[in-house]
Amino acid sequence: MSAIRIQDTLSGEWHDLRAGEGGEVGIYACGPTVYGRIHIGNARPYVVFTLLKRFLEHEGLGAKLVINVTDINDKIYDAARRAGEPSDEYAKEMTAAYVADTDALGLERPDAEPLASGTIEEIVSLIQSLIDSGHAYQANGDVYFRVRSFDGYGKLSNRDPDEMDQGEEAGTAALKENPLDFALWKGQKEGEDTSWGSPWGKGRPGWHIECSAMSEKELGTDFAIHGGGIDLVFPHHENEIAQTEAARGVPLAEVWMHNGMVQLDEEKMSKSVGNIFQLSEAIDRYGGQTVVAYLISGHYRQPLAFSDEQLQEAAARVARIRNYMRDAPPGEPDEFLSDRRQAFLDALADDFNTPQAFAVLFEIVAEGNRRELPGAREVLTELLPLLGLDSVLEAEEEAPPEAQRLLAEREEARRAKEFDRADSLRDQLAEMGWEVRDEAGGARLVRRP
Repeated sequence: MSAIRIQDTLSGEWHDLRAGEGGEVGIYACGPTVYGRIHIGNARPYVVFTLLKRFLEHEGLGAKLVINVTDINDKIYDAARRAGEPSDEYAKEMTAAYVADTDALGLERPDAEPLASGTIEEIVSLIQSLIDSGHAYQANGDVYFRVRSFDGYGKLSNRDPDEMDQGEEAGTAALKENPLDFALWKGQKEGEDTSWGSPWGKGRPGWHIECSAMSEKELGTDFAIHGGGIDLVFPHHENEIAQTEAARGVPLAEVWMHNGMVQLDEEKMSKSVGNIFQLSEAIDRYGGQTVVAYLISGHYRQPLAFSDEQLQEAAARVARIRNYMRDAPPGEPDEFLSDRRQAFLDALADDFNTPQAFAVLFEIVAEGNRRELPGAREVLTELLPLLGLDSVLEAEEEAPPEAQRLLAEREEARRAKEFDRADSLRDQLAEMGWEVRDEAGGARLVRRP
C-alpha cells in the first residue's frame, strides 16, 4: 500500500494519513445550511469526501465520515418566513430534500449526519467551558468569543486579525468588547419562531460553535481530517479552530482539506448570489454518475468551471468507459494492467488526484480498444467504484418499444431544431420512468433512480 498523503491547508505541508487511537481515520466535512435545495457546487465536498473514504477503506484503513447539516441559521429563519412556514418545519423539509438529492448521486450515506438542532446540549456545554476559561463572555442574552484571548487566531487563513471582518448581523457591535469577537450564542430576536433554552436565556447557537460541537461529539478532538469548501476558511474554520483549541487545548484536526468552488462565469456558485444550478436539476438532466464524474474531473483543491459543455464532456467520458465495459474481456491481468492499476492507486494516494486517476482509466480503455486485454474487466471492476462510477458496472435495463419510439421522435425534433417539442418528449419519457442521456454516440434511455 502506498503512503496516502494530503496537503494541509494550515501548514501547506504534506501529511501521511494514519488511523487514530480508535483504528479509524476520522473525517469531518462541513455540510449544507438547509435554507434551500442544494446546488451542484454544494455536492462537491459530499462527493470528494465520500470517495476519499472509499479509497481509504480500499487501502485497508478504517474511516469514519461525518457530514453535518446546519439546520439552525439566520438564513433559515428568513427563507421560512418567505415560504410562510415555521422555521423548524422548513428546515426539516430542506434536510429531507438534501438527503434525496444526494442519494440520487448513487453514493452511500456518510457514517454520521448530525443536526445542529440535535446537538444543543453539547453546544451549550462547550460554550460554558469557554466562559469558565475566560475565552468567552456574556452580553445581555448573547455570548461572544473573546478573539484576543486566543494567540493563534488567523493561522489558517493567514490574515492579520486587525484586518478581519466577522460579517455579523447589524446591531451587535455595541455588545462586543472588541469588533473582532464573534457570537457563540444569540439571544432570541423578534420574528425568530424557534429557540432553545440555555443558561443565558432562550436563543440559538452561532454557526461556528455548531460544527465544533458536532465534530467533537462524533469524532472526539484531534481527529485526522477537517474538510469543506475553500470559502469556509474564514471565518468559519478559523473560528472553529479558535473555539475548540481554546476550550480543549488540542488541535481541532491534523489536516485541513479544502475543495475549490464550482464556478459559473468565474464567480463561485452561491444560493445567496443566485447564480445556481440545482443538484436535482443536474441529475435529472445528466444522471448521477455523470454529475459525480464532473465533480471529480478536476483536482479537488482547484476551482471547477461549470457549463453545459463541461457536463456533456463528463457524460461522454462515462459513456466511453461504459461502452468499453460491455465487451471488456475477463482473465488474468498482464503487466500493463498491473502497472496501470498501481498508477491509478498511486494517483489517489497523492493528495487524492482524481483527474490523474481518470487519465489512467482512459489509458486502459485506449489500450483495450487497440488490442485484446484479458483481465481488463477485473481491474476496472475494482477501480471504477473508487471514482463513484459503480453504476457503469450494472447491466442496463432495455427500454420498452413505446419509450424507444418517443426517444426517436425527440431526436428527430432536435435535428429539426424544434427544441420545445424535444423537451416535451423528454418530459413524457421522465413520467414513464426513463431518463434521456445525451452522449457522444447518441442519446440513450436509462431507468430513472
